[in-house]
Amino acid sequence: MAETGASPLPPTPSAHSPLLRAEQFVWLTARVLEQRLFAHDFLHGAADPVETALDAYLNEDGGYGHALEPDLRGPVSQPLHTAHALRVLDSIGRLGGRRVERVCRYLTSVSTGDGALPAIHPSQRGYPAAPFIPIVDDPPSELLSTGPVVGLLHRNEVWHAWLFRATDFCWQAVDSLERSHPYEIEAAVAFLDSAPDRPRAEAAADRLGRLVRTQRLAALDPDHLDAYPVAPGYAPGEHHFPYDFARTPHSLARAWFTDDEMTTSLDHLADEQQKDGGWPIRWRRWAPGTAIEARPVVTIEALRTLRAYGRTIG
Repeated sequence: MAETGASPLPPTPSAHSPLLRAEQFVWLTARVLEQRLFAHDFLHGAADPVETALDAYLNEDGGYGHALEPDLRGPVSQPLHTAHALRVLDSIGRLGGRRVERVCRYLTSVSTGDGALPAIHPSQRGYPAAPFIPIVDDPPSELLSTGPVVGLLHRNEVWHAWLFRATDFCWQAVDSLERSHPYEIEAAVAFLDSAPDRPRAEAAADRLGRLVRTQRLAALDPDHLDAYPVAPGYAPGEHHFPYDFARTPHSLARAWFTDDEMTTSLDHLADEQQKDGGWPIRWRRWAPGTAIEARPVVTIEALRTLRAYGRTIG
């Protein structure tokens, strides 16, 4: 029998369960990569088919392209695509070995003068990209792109020369945050959750938690979203909730919210599942195909978050 990545006899969820509804949505709409990720995460599928599907996005320079991150089109490698690939490899326990050495060489090749990553490399010019991701000739380093990558590499105990300066950049960027926006805070959390200096990470997270609450970056009452400002440049209604910052109970960001606030946000997440079984995207839609490709990614992430907090999904 051909390897599909799914168990031939997976547990049968309730006909109306969030998991079964999401499964139908994934088989109907998702790319092969997300189909195999879903099978791995929720149907006892193997890791090898996920890695094989991910290889379709791999370039000779060790980075990833080909619209792996749906908002950037075209074949060229980009830091955001490569960060996406690292999240996939981490989720299947394959973030290591020669593959990661090649990725780190790619990261080194596209780093800015201070050793960190730009949000988007100028090689994207000439290919379609979301209008909210500007392409400039000399892009600055961004915590948004560097923090999650550094965090994932530390989490998997990867050691490479690129990490030293990139880690220093992340510390400086986190320590200097005053006015911020939700995606930048999420990137900071992704770094802090795995940063080797745990006392420093805990202190930094405590400060960021106060910043999040002071600046009302987390919508704590989903029934009164008009009370929470949307960050400049975000789409109308592009709010962020406690679960966006604390994807698991083990995240440092979990301490930012009371039990009642976390429960309310998770209830809201569960209620956001659409009639077709998928979860919606909240950011700005700029092309039909990008939204179709992004929704299965968001759906898998929603199911992972609900499961991490012990919610029944199947």
